[in-house]
Amino acid sequence: MYTIDQFYRFDPKMEIILTLPEDWLSYWESLLTEYDFKIPHRVVVGGKERYDSIKNALHKCSGALIAVHDGVRPLVDGDTIKNCFKEAEAKGAAIPVVPIVDSMRRKTGDSTEVVNRKDYLIVQTPQCFKAEILVEAYNLPFHDGITDDASLVEEAGYEIETVIGDEMNIKITTQSDLKYAGMFLR
Repeated sequence: MYTIDQFYRFDPKMEIILTLPEDWLSYWESLLTEYDFKIPHRVVVGGKERYDSIKNALHKCSGALIAVHDGVRPLVDGDTIKNCFKEAEAKGAAIPVVPIVDSMRRKTGDSTEVVNRKDYLIVQTPQCFKAEILVEAYNLPFHDGITDDASLVEEAGYEIETVIGDEMNIKITTQSDLKYAGMFLR
């Protein structure tokens, strides 16, 4: 709900489509009632993989630009959304990234070796695309190397532009992430 609210505040006319596992639909409906959540959106049944969920949602999209965003990134800010849309409109495909600040090592067999963190970026969402590019990319078959929409679009032969993301735009995957996000959402 926080995530949907961020996009609604950015543009109240935006078409918002939420993908959920089929067995979560009644839970979502109960949350809408419990929190009196009224922001207009549509729900699409997701699939086995993220790829399947997005492909299902694409059939309901009608805009010239499409943003794919992780629902577990409720701290996305308006500037990140705006910059991704602006760059996608100009170049076709854009994703937000942030530099890595931690030291990194690569596993090589049973040992590790240092890598230069300046050679890597953390990818965030929303990932924004011209609709025809994203639809074309989703005609490619799924495989394990597809970790996000940008990797699929790149595989389809398109260049991915990057914009500066926001360190606050964390993906909530652990209990500590949830606590961190909770501090800012209060």
